[in-house]
Amino acid sequence: MNVLLAGATGAIGRRLIPALTNAGHHVTAIIRNPGNRERVKDLGGESIVADVMNRDQLLKVVDGISADAVMHQATALRGASPRLRPDDPTNALRSTGTSHLLEAAQVVGASRFVTQSLITGYGYLDHGDHELTEDDPFGQPRGTYGDPVVEGCRSTEEQVLRADGIALRYGMFYGPHAFSDMFAGMMRKHLPILPAGGGGTTSWIHIADAADATVAALERGRPGQAYNIVDDTPVTWGQFAAAVAAAHRTPRPKAMPRWLLKLGAPYLACLMADTSMRVSHAKATRELGWTPSRPSIHDGLERTEK
Repeated sequence: MNVLLAGATGAIGRRLIPALTNAGHHVTAIIRNPGNRERVKDLGGESIVADVMNRDQLLKVVDGISADAVMHQATALRGASPRLRPDDPTNALRSTGTSHLLEAAQVVGASRFVTQSLITGYGYLDHGDHELTEDDPFGQPRGTYGDPVVEGCRSTEEQVLRADGIALRYGMFYGPHAFSDMFAGMMRKHLPILPAGGGGTTSWIHIADAADATVAALERGRPGQAYNIVDDTPVTWGQFAAAVAAAHRTPRPKAMPRWLLKLGAPYLACLMADTSMRVSHAKATRELGWTPSRPSIHDGLERTEK
């Protein structure tokens, strides 16, 4: 297929372009910064320059292009605030950006659309021992600090599923340029980054496995469906940070009282201390023929760091 990809230079995009091309697809990346042309070319794709948030510019640039599928992996995590401002740029990409890309899909004649969603759309709270599946409530406000992210996931999924597209609810990303690298950098600086007690349990996914699942969803996903993309082994943030420290040979992670974390970084406190979830990928395995090649963070980090 000819694939039009937004978010090609992010953590997953860097793995997704080669995963798509290795599967026989052709990738045209939508990039905002012309300086990223060579990076995209080195990864195996072509590029066009447009801002997903600028509707008129985007539609003008894609006019005349033909594509079979559009993928929305665009985020703006570098512009994010630990206090999760109402104008968070990634949430805007999931709401307004999705709308613009769906219009672009019509212009290029795409019959497939795949969007990035997150397991945090199930809600920032302690879900207990219940294993979350795609049948559980999703995108509902819970009255927590993380509700804006839940709303962003709801917005992109609602728009895309209504258009018979596919939504991928990724676990927490780790691997190069993702959470594990960020944690390693902070631990090298001896920064306290964990809530006391190790924090809540969550489900993870290595970016390489996430890219493989995305290709599988493009090729075999059912229209109008959402899929959880996670590994087999939910772990606490404390266990995750300890595994990162061992893999990257950094100092052990330092913890801080929850009240202090909530004061300095309320979103991270909501994510790491208040939220606990275990998520199933059974539907993705059943319908997409995909299973994670890295069943746990320990497998993934060991393979990443060798």
